[in-house]
Amino acid sequence: MTGQDVEHTPDGRWIVVDGRRWRRQDPGLPADVAARLTSHLGRARAAVRTVRRDGTEEELRAVRDRVGLAKLGLGERGTPWWEQSPAEREARWTGALAQLDALAPPESV
Repeated sequence: MTGQDVEHTPDGRWIVVDGRRWRRQDPGLPADVAARLTSHLGRARAAVRTVRRDGTEEELRAVRDRVGLAKLGLGERGTPWWEQSPAEREARWTGALAQLDALAPPESV
């Protein structure tokens, strides 16, 4: 799906996919931060698939928590980004990245 395929609500806070409304990623995220959080999200989602098949309930909870933390950093969960000050938004994504980097260090390129 490309950005052109996504319908946005008039207020710009939500996207609509297959008739369902989802909170939009914080548009104030710097591009490098969004890329890092998206990478963490993708790796955590892949880990959920693997752990669901081969892991324990505790491992599954841990990787699902990583998914939630990445979505929080992106502004898709927690206090809506439009209700936060710029400083609160930056603290949100900075804190999420620090925790995610500690839990699952970025892969070297």
